[in-house]
Amino acid sequence: MPQHDPSDLTLELKASLLSGSNFWSTKAIDAADVPSMVLVDGPHGLRYQDAETDHLGVHSSQPATCFPTAAAVGSSWDPEVAAEIGAAVGREARAVGVTVSLGPGVNIKRSPLCGRNFEYYSEDPLLSGLLGAAHVRGLQKEGVGASVKHFAANNQETDRMRVSADVDERTLREIYFPAFETIVTEAHPATVMCSYNKVNGVLASQNRWLLTDVLRDEWGFDGAVVSDWGAVADRVAALAAGLDLEMPGTGGTTDAEIVAAVRRGELDEAVVDRSVRRVVELAKRAAPPTGSVDVEAHHALAKRLAADCAVLLKNQQETLPITPGSTVAVIGEFATEARFQGGGSSHVNPTRVDTPLDAIRALGTPVSYARNLDDNAAEIAREAEVTVVFAGLEEADESEGYDRESIDLPAAQVELIRRVAAVSRRTVVVLSHGGVVSLEGWHDDVDAILDCWLLGQAGGAAIADLLYGTASPSGRLAETIPVRLQDNPSYFNFPGEQGHVRYGEGVLVGYRYYETAEVEVRYPFGHGLTYTTFETSGLSVTPTGDDSALVSVTVTNTGPVAGKHVVQVYAATSAGPVRRPARELRAFTKIALAPGESRTVELELGRRAFAYYDIELSRWVVAPGDYTVQIGENAAVVVAEEQITLVGDVIRRELSLDSPVQDWFSHPAVGPVITRTLEAGMTAEHANLAAESPDAMRMVASLPMKQFTHFLSQSGLHLSPEALADMIELSRS
Repeated sequence: MPQHDPSDLTLELKASLLSGSNFWSTKAIDAADVPSMVLVDGPHGLRYQDAETDHLGVHSSQPATCFPTAAAVGSSWDPEVAAEIGAAVGREARAVGVTVSLGPGVNIKRSPLCGRNFEYYSEDPLLSGLLGAAHVRGLQKEGVGASVKHFAANNQETDRMRVSADVDERTLREIYFPAFETIVTEAHPATVMCSYNKVNGVLASQNRWLLTDVLRDEWGFDGAVVSDWGAVADRVAALAAGLDLEMPGTGGTTDAEIVAAVRRGELDEAVVDRSVRRVVELAKRAAPPTGSVDVEAHHALAKRLAADCAVLLKNQQETLPITPGSTVAVIGEFATEARFQGGGSSHVNPTRVDTPLDAIRALGTPVSYARNLDDNAAEIAREAEVTVVFAGLEEADESEGYDRESIDLPAAQVELIRRVAAVSRRTVVVLSHGGVVSLEGWHDDVDAILDCWLLGQAGGAAIADLLYGTASPSGRLAETIPVRLQDNPSYFNFPGEQGHVRYGEGVLVGYRYYETAEVEVRYPFGHGLTYTTFETSGLSVTPTGDDSALVSVTVTNTGPVAGKHVVQVYAATSAGPVRRPARELRAFTKIALAPGESRTVELELGRRAFAYYDIELSRWVVAPGDYTVQIGENAAVVVAEEQITLVGDVIRRELSLDSPVQDWFSHPAVGPVITRTLEAGMTAEHANLAAESPDAMRMVASLPMKQFTHFLSQSGLHLSPEALADMIELSRS
């Protein structure tokens, strides 16, 4: 028996390769030179456990650098930030012999209540996909495989092990699939992780349409599909659907189920061999530990990247940056007990933690501190020139395994902010949280708001630099901050009931809904301020074919300091037979400019930038017509736009007697024929009736042609079966 051909192993050994040996590792088979591999959590830092093991972050793990979480990285709008985090996690993974790092998470933020939103990038699939692809490339360049998760439609934690996400196909294709598609087709991840939930009634772990038809046959994925930990309900059905590796191990129970199914003739052994080959290819990535990493260098990297992720939401009267030498009061427990990461399986044991108060004091600034309202907070705020209040959510407020019930800050924090603002000359609020929090009830009382999300272990030092202008904020919101939770488009359908959650908002997720429905928000997707100003000019949009275009625009830093600007390109159209959002993000880039510097950037808008997914044709379609390309300061404010006309796709839909009248008359080949045929048979009386009833055709537009011909015959107009048959044949040509 050739030692290097795993397909020649016994069926029992082959089946054993398709599940873990324990919680984090797979089985080794020396006879086939198949090593054991280690898979661990690690989107924003490695959670490597070499003693007690668990999936929910209950037990401790080995120290590792905790980088900014995905919620913060999303707000950077910078693929380079995502790539550098991926590479650093890869280096730390290689140091301890990890084969696969479980991340990034690219599920769309459908509702701000999802408890795991801190692990996801954005409410927009383009932004999520490009950041996720950058993370994967950075990670895998270091020799560690990625596991893109959670495929698919995993947008809540409530009932996540059994809930059915009931989503129409267009919405899946346009909103919930594209981030995965981008990463698979452009970054080639080693693995894709299936989600716990059902998708339209079928568990993701045994959903052949997801794992084989879409993921492999359409997108060309050639890696291994791994289960989320404990996501497999029927091992044989999952294997047949395309799930290769079940994690964690089950003590051989499910291995035996595979063997028994093959012996009974219920499962083709070729299916087993196929998954074995994929797992063996993955295991070839396994490598011995490379040794230590430069912990201090990684901490410095975490600090630099964190500064690019914070979003300056409000800055009245140039309250920020704080003038050196100003007397400052710092208030709030998060100033000394930094909130920098989320709970659950991605919880990292940091190598060190920078607290904001220590970092501010290290700058040599005179600072007084109060923990909360129970002491002299109001007194020190009254005496200071600037008061900085640290607020946000506790780690227990948002975590894997459960969803939030509200987006409000704790009432005690709201009261603290309001009482401090009432006596302070200038009030700055620094927020730390994983999911969106409401700003209502105190927003108008304060002068500046710096939204820091969860910036990782070096976030405290980054915040100090941002407050004092050593660094300039450059983040932009990757999700909308609503005025009310009730304004969110998923409000009435989240988190579902009786085992189902209906995605009734369709493609109108996040800003797509708010802008289309003209719903007021507190801050829109893409919003963010900095310490300088930028001007956009010279927009030029040039079609580069029937369904693509090139955008050129010039940006100038018109302010006094260096800064970074995000060029946001949106597309808007009413072309086609489906409802389109008011605008959709179709390209972006982040550029750094010195004071007075100008730069012209070019961004390509490919076919998909203008396409919708046609569920009748089961493919992407660019409708012929006019498209407006917009440069947005954010999703709500357009600073420049230009209209272009695209040839698009000429769709010839095959007709039948069940097709509606409007499809017959609008068909490019059949429409003129049926019109001429009817006009030829019309009498003067028919013409008069048509003139007197100009809306008659609109009234029958949705009527099936079969019924329409009956109505015509009763009025003395006839379309013969032969003529109809000829026109149907013409629609097929």
